[in-house]
Amino acid sequence: MRRLRAGIAAASAATLLVIAGCSGYQGVYDVPLPGGADLGDDPYTVRVHFRDVLDLVPKAGVRVGEVPVGAVEEVKLAEDGWTAEVVLAVNRDVRLPAGAIANLRQSSLLGEKYVELAAPAEGTDAGGGTLADGDLIPIERTNRSVQVEEVLGALSMLLNGGGVEQLNTITKELNAALEGNAPDIKSLLRNAEKLVKALDEQSSDITTALDALNRLSSTLNSQRDKIAVAVEDLGPGLEVLERQRDQLVDMLSALDGLSEVAVETVDAGQEDLVANLEALLPVLRKLGEAGSDLPNALELMLTYPFTDAAAEGVKGDYMNLYLELDLNLKEILANLGRSRQNPLHSLPIVGDLTNPRETDSDDTSSVLPIPGDDPYSTQGQDSGESGLGGLLDSIVGGAR
Repeated sequence: MRRLRAGIAAASAATLLVIAGCSGYQGVYDVPLPGGADLGDDPYTVRVHFRDVLDLVPKAGVRVGEVPVGAVEEVKLAEDGWTAEVVLAVNRDVRLPAGAIANLRQSSLLGEKYVELAAPAEGTDAGGGTLADGDLIPIERTNRSVQVEEVLGALSMLLNGGGVEQLNTITKELNAALEGNAPDIKSLLRNAEKLVKALDEQSSDITTALDALNRLSSTLNSQRDKIAVAVEDLGPGLEVLERQRDQLVDMLSALDGLSEVAVETVDAGQEDLVANLEALLPVLRKLGEAGSDLPNALELMLTYPFTDAAAEGVKGDYMNLYLELDLNLKEILANLGRSRQNPLHSLPIVGDLTNPRETDSDDTSSVLPIPGDDPYSTQGQDSGESGLGGLLDSIVGGAR
């Protein structure tokens, strides 16, 4: 009987081994967990790279917004040999952007680990499209939460490493500094508040200044080679200044003496200088009121006697001339009475009779002048002078 039972047990064990080998059974991880995510009939896989997966195990959950959407299929070493690669199975009905991020989190203080998938932060590149079967979330878009062990370890270092004693010392020093200085502390806080408000009101100006400084830095960086050459070329110039140092010092000393003399001069004649400046004030004010009239007049003076407007009177080969001649008989007779010249001696024909040609004889006493003619007034007269001009001079009152 015992042999029969042993045979049945051996046969059963062999049968189970055969079934396990044929079905690819990998141990307890192949046993479905109750309450797990519904993967559907055709889930798709996503590979995720983590720097550290802690104690994440297969069959751990995959969530989107605290909702189970998949499970961890495999945790293995990545091809680089330094990071971990996690293979996730996700329900095909779940659509995630191609730039999705993955975080390793913990369900509670002592709960299980799970992988959380989420859309990228607002303002970052979503990658375009959605995650597909076999896509990879790189290590740059993965992270993990802080573990309880790490928090307790840091707290232990603070408590056991003497951090509390330093905090106690800091607290005592603060109490000693604040005790009896309440008004000063309040004034300091008010001034700090005013300073912060002033900085906040000028935030745009500060931003503009920083942007300008950034542009200046960029410009200087782009001209770095030229600046280096300029700095190198400063060496010979500095050597020249060093050789002429004594002369520069003497020059500055002389300038100091000159400034003292100038100050004494200005102080001595201060009242006269102020009076002169005040006297110049009306002139300068009138010059200012003249505006563009003064330079325009100077420009016209440079073109005298033929101004720019004179060209407008020339039409081709002739020129227009407008002449106003006032012939008043009374004034003409009065001018003839005042003139010492004989109005007839400048006429082309009559003038020869009143002023005969010179002869070889130097005796001019035989020439009788006409009444009113002054022989001395005609001496030195240019023979080429126009007769009409002399007549007009006598008529209009011109006299030599």
